[in-house]
Amino acid sequence: MNFTYVALPTRVVFGAGSIRSLAAEVERVGARRVLVISTAGRSEMVARIAAQLSDKVAGHFDRAAMHTPLELVEAARGQARAVSADCCVAVGGGSTIGFGKAIALTSALPVVAVPTTYSGSEMTTIWGFSEGGAKKTGRDPKVLPRVVIYDPELTLGLPPAVSAASGMNAIAHCAEALYAHDGNPIVSLMAEEGIRALASALARIVSNPGNSEARSDALYGSWLAGMSIATTSVALHHKLCHVLGGFGLPHAEAHSIVLPHAMRYNQNAAPEAMARIRKALEASDAATGLFDLEKKLGIPMRLADIGMKEADLERAARIAVEAPYPNPRKVEYEPVLGLLRDAYEGRRPS
Repeated sequence: MNFTYVALPTRVVFGAGSIRSLAAEVERVGARRVLVISTAGRSEMVARIAAQLSDKVAGHFDRAAMHTPLELVEAARGQARAVSADCCVAVGGGSTIGFGKAIALTSALPVVAVPTTYSGSEMTTIWGFSEGGAKKTGRDPKVLPRVVIYDPELTLGLPPAVSAASGMNAIAHCAEALYAHDGNPIVSLMAEEGIRALASALARIVSNPGNSEARSDALYGSWLAGMSIATTSVALHHKLCHVLGGFGLPHAEAHSIVLPHAMRYNQNAAPEAMARIRKALEASDAATGLFDLEKKLGIPMRLADIGMKEADLERAARIAVEAPYPNPRKVEYEPVLGLLRDAYEGRRPS
């Protein structure tokens, strides 16, 4: 058995009430002038959280947005410079944490991440932003948050529909890590456990959003999902979702809808990965198991329902195949277009 595993140096503080350690964690990274990052909709929560930082808050950027638009990234970077920030505290989902990463990319400021969704972005060196209808991504150790605080109490108000889509996005990270060309047994253990934890937790959250144990399990699963994708390459599924992001589709929902179809596309070329997914889901088939879970969770099942235009399917398929990248099955235009058509119509994988 020969493989390489890279352990990333992030400090994790996990558990109900752990947000109360924020001031101590900011102190630990040596920060004195903090730029708090959030969306406008998180202002009340963020105000309560930031209060414990007292006079260390130098500014608050509250315009974080989906797909991390470059013009807003530049505004955030400008504000960080204007207030002489020496640390970013990002409170929110993957989009908000993405803004912290974007600032760190050009300044190397340490980021303290406080996830309130299940994106897993906080555990990776992956950054990305959008411009001119296209999304650019990359990896750089500078953007990895120095500290991550996982407090399930902060997710109790996350609507069931958002929770479900965000959690399926995390499951997608685990699924692709299981067949990544640069994967390894350690990552596979985390990925399988991440799918198991999330699949179990999401069903309980949808039926009872205030279930704190389920919320904790979902955050645990999202942590594992982020760790799974942190040091492995992504394949067709993520490539397609990045392409769809360039068409303005919501990130988590696009991942959810495409995932079962991407699994069916790769099924015969990645039998071990599919067996692990089946086991984690307690299902007889990976693709249909994911599809049926999403249907049970009430997630949108068709790209047509989240803003995709049928006329853009061919263009999306062309973009997805024009640059080669590792995937268990060869990435070809006609099969990829068929995948997208199935996702557009919401057909159950067969």
